[in-house]
Amino acid sequence: MKVASSLKTLKLRDRNCQVVRRRGRLYVINKRNPRMKARQG
Repeated sequence: MKVASSLKTLKLRDRNCQVVRRRGRLYVINKRNPRMKARQG
C-alpha cells in the first residue's frame, strides 16, 4: 500500500479505483486489481 499526501493521481491510475473513507482516513481501493491500494496521510 502506498502512502501519499494526495490521492488524485493514484485514483487516475486505473478506472476501477475508488476513494473510500474508513476510520477518518482516505483510501484508494481497487477490487479488480487489489495491488492498487493507497492511503492518504
